[in-house]
Amino acid sequence: MDVDLGTLTPKHCYNLMVSTIVPRPIALVTTLDAEGRTNAAPFSFFNAMGQDPPLLAFAVEARGPGAVKDTLDNVRARKEFTIGLVDEAMAEKMNVCAIDFPPGVDELAEAKLTAAPSRQIAVPRIAECPIAWECRLHTIVETGPDRGVVLGRAVHFHARDGLIDQTKFYVDTPALRLIGRMHGRSWYARTSDRFEMPRIAVADWPARKAERDRGR
Repeated sequence: MDVDLGTLTPKHCYNLMVSTIVPRPIALVTTLDAEGRTNAAPFSFFNAMGQDPPLLAFAVEARGPGAVKDTLDNVRARKEFTIGLVDEAMAEKMNVCAIDFPPGVDELAEAKLTAAPSRQIAVPRIAECPIAWECRLHTIVETGPDRGVVLGRAVHFHARDGLIDQTKFYVDTPALRLIGRMHGRSWYARTSDRFEMPRIAVADWPARKAERDRGR
């Protein structure tokens, strides 16, 4: 099967993307609106985009034609936000934040999550997240009048006690017990099923290649 994506509706393109580009990490983004009210929403079109400067990116789609999501409005106005990572323990609370509440509703209160003060920005982070990044807006790539890709420069990092070696900055990644988005609307994945495959140095490749070819 091969498909010319230009012949598909946006919904069909979305179905193909979210069912094949998996698992996707989840950014639980907090922002402040014009009245200073906290908004929280999860986004799975999310990843790291560079380390110098440290950039994180997430994509905001629209509620509907002409209906901008609160997160994008708030980032455009305030130019700062936090990104929290989601572990198994807070999965259901993250799901509450995904409810399509009307503007002005405090998703943290609805989900019984805790707002904690950030160090360098006004937007609070979520205390229950094992990892949180404070970000200032770097760029918004406008992909339409009611949607965009937000790139934020991370300026401060928070981690739950015991997860980071503070000398070498090694992270106990398995202890994070993060979850990711899978196919459809309701499927998620745990990150507890892993395998190790060291990267091959170019100097080692001839011997490895010869060994592989002998094993045919």
